[in-house]
Amino acid sequence: MSQLVRLSASLPAVPRLGIATRGNTRLSGNDFEYAFSRGVRYFNWCGKPDGLSQAVAELGSRRDEIVFAAQIKARTAERAERELEWILEHTRSRRLDVATLYYVESAEEWQAITAPGGAWEVLDRYRRESRIGMLGLTSHQRASAAGWAGEIAPNGRRRLDMLMIRYNAAHTGAERDVFPVTSELGMPVVTFTGLRWRDLLRSTPDDPPGLPPPSAGECYRFCMMHPAVSVALAAPNGRAELVEALRALDERTERDQARVERMRAHGKRVHRHAREFW
Repeated sequence: MSQLVRLSASLPAVPRLGIATRGNTRLSGNDFEYAFSRGVRYFNWCGKPDGLSQAVAELGSRRDEIVFAAQIKARTAERAERELEWILEHTRSRRLDVATLYYVESAEEWQAITAPGGAWEVLDRYRRESRIGMLGLTSHQRASAAGWAGEIAPNGRRRLDMLMIRYNAAHTGAERDVFPVTSELGMPVVTFTGLRWRDLLRSTPDDPPGLPPPSAGECYRFCMMHPAVSVALAAPNGRAELVEALRALDERTERDQARVERMRAHGKRVHRHAREFW
């Protein structure tokens, strides 16, 4: 079993592999029950009614055993309040454990969110009322996200409690642009796109003879082995992919330099040959 991590004092400790939905993947409520039975406790919801939101709504007394995260698409205070109330009602939750501003990709967008009447105003109020446990942000803009991570609001509190950043063996820029900052701040990081849209599971023309591509479990373990990563998200499509992803929990994830270097070498080959990078 993967070692546990505690994202904040108010949340339960969780294994370092989380399960997410994207809106274009299918997992049933039974699939999430299976993931729960295997030890998964961090679940990230896309905001579209699905098997995950059904499972969370039906957890009953077990609800406090998980960390439930959801993406917040609203950019204004009014819309943020409506969105949050709908999430809480739909999932029968007293609070949202992690609210993550969804894909903030420009300085102008961040300024609108944090301006008077912006979404952050309501999110911070819900956080102060303990109806949100942690407030985070999802972005592909690594340098910008790292800068926003340390921003202090006029009330003296840090605007953000966590970041959600793309990271995998072929996308390692977070090691340079994000992890040094979040580690200094003591800020949790949740990573996504661990398979690089499954490109990391495929062979490349430059692979050494007889070397098979890594499994999904190995790809997720690469992310989990980095000490700056709190939780690596998997977004499997169906039970078979879920079972494949959960193999990442079968071994401990202390940093194994030989494994890391094998994955880095494969990631570089994927970077050379896979479809467009951005």
